[in-house]
Amino acid sequence: MPSICSGSPSHRKSRAVRSEEAIAVWTIPGALRRAESEFGDSEAIVDGSARVTFAELANRAEVAARSLVASGVAPGDRVAIWAPNGLEWIVASFGIYLAGAVLVPLNTRFRGAEAGYILRTCGARLLLGTTDCLGTDLLSLLDGVDTGSVTETVVLSGPPSAGRDSWNGFLGRAAEVDPRTVHDRESALGRGAPSDIIFTSGTTGSPKGAVLTHDASVRTYLAWSDRVGLRRGDRYLIVYPFFHTAGLKSGVLACVLLGATIIPESVFDVGTVMKKVAEERVTVLPGPPTVFQSILDHPDFETFDMSGLRLSVTGAAVVPVEIVRAMRNDLGIATVVTGYGLTETTGTVSMCRHDDPPEVVAETVGRPIEGVEVRIVDENGKRVAAGEQGEIEVRGFNVMKEYFSDPEATAAAISSDGWLHTGDVGCVDDSGNIRITDRKKDMFIVGGFNVYPAEVEKIMQGHPSLSQVAVVGMPDQRLGEVGVGFVVARSGTRPTEDEVISWCRANMANYKVPREIRFVESLPLNPSGKVLKFVLRDQVGR
Repeated sequence: MPSICSGSPSHRKSRAVRSEEAIAVWTIPGALRRAESEFGDSEAIVDGSARVTFAELANRAEVAARSLVASGVAPGDRVAIWAPNGLEWIVASFGIYLAGAVLVPLNTRFRGAEAGYILRTCGARLLLGTTDCLGTDLLSLLDGVDTGSVTETVVLSGPPSAGRDSWNGFLGRAAEVDPRTVHDRESALGRGAPSDIIFTSGTTGSPKGAVLTHDASVRTYLAWSDRVGLRRGDRYLIVYPFFHTAGLKSGVLACVLLGATIIPESVFDVGTVMKKVAEERVTVLPGPPTVFQSILDHPDFETFDMSGLRLSVTGAAVVPVEIVRAMRNDLGIATVVTGYGLTETTGTVSMCRHDDPPEVVAETVGRPIEGVEVRIVDENGKRVAAGEQGEIEVRGFNVMKEYFSDPEATAAAISSDGWLHTGDVGCVDDSGNIRITDRKKDMFIVGGFNVYPAEVEKIMQGHPSLSQVAVVGMPDQRLGEVGVGFVVARSGTRPTEDEVISWCRANMANYKVPREIRFVESLPLNPSGKVLKFVLRDQVGR
């Protein structure tokens, strides 16, 4: 058996393919219009006291689109959203798509400099942000920061901000634009038109913008929904952030495609989430393993009403088989599946099926979705024998169009014949399931968030008392992995661990902040001066 597997079985036409043919939409606006027609009076979103039907969602999104047009946003322009999960986020995102613009979501854990880099790099024209994200005015973090071509900042949610229009005030501009203008922009969208630019960090230390397309988004999440068994009428609590493909694509888009209700959650708190699960009769609750471990470990676990839950999709980290069994047996979730994907693959490459045994769900990431190929190659790019380890490469409709304005990085990531180099190491078993065994890149995962040491090291080099920095991941019972920083202090300085960690918290997203700082006289280097990360990993037990 060759070390290549495909999600396109030859003996039958898959249900996902039939679904694509049946709905006949290839853009995200097309998916919204179909939802308006097919599921119009059904609940699309429940956010606090707000209950919005699919018809109302489409109407609100069109108003947002007309307001964007009135504000000078042209087809292909980039519009950024920097806010936590919520109704306004969803309405704004669909408004951006309807206007023919490209959505650029920003991580709410970013500091000002990090957000500014993204805005400059993508050439965003407009920013929709919040002045209250867990008590933090995100927009104020941009004071004094170069935001490039951003011409206006609008307060999407939170208290008013001097010199910035409110969301309601912004929506008032819609009256200036004929609805036919938006309809014309929708019609002009091609299947391969860019829909999103989602930034992902890399080994170079600088985030790169993966350009995702409309048709890839729709096709991927029809296939994803088919594989996991998402149904019309499901009530889907989304704890994954919308700035991530897990929240935006497998959450919001999948619900619109299938007619499931979106219940956004901006911050994961066990008590709050479980109260909502009971009150809203939630049927679908995806999340990283840490979410379910937190539920299982909660002192009030015995009082939680989870009788409505039937489906969970987990992953984004190592998934112990014990967690899968506990989710099925102790939490009573009948269907628990795992999957694998990257931002560069529109978030999904492969998925397990609902009837796979716990060992397969925990130890593999399933088989590729329909229309996607996976192969395993050695260091020379040649396929290895079945069962042997090598780098995982992916080819198919789901692979990103490019890294935005970075042809060199694009060429390094995608071969001339379309194979994406994932940087992950794995193998394919006799059943065609993919097993991920290592990471070719230095990346590690903290509670479901990818952390790239090169990026953290680059930021930490800005500390006035640090001469050299190397960051690696170490095992952590709650978060899966956390960062450890090995640092060499500058001559004449005596920084403390608490001081360095506090500085990091002020200059980077909290999941990137090393949990430990270890001061060393020197870093282990090879003859060419490269840090020997494996020596450091051995020291932290990874």
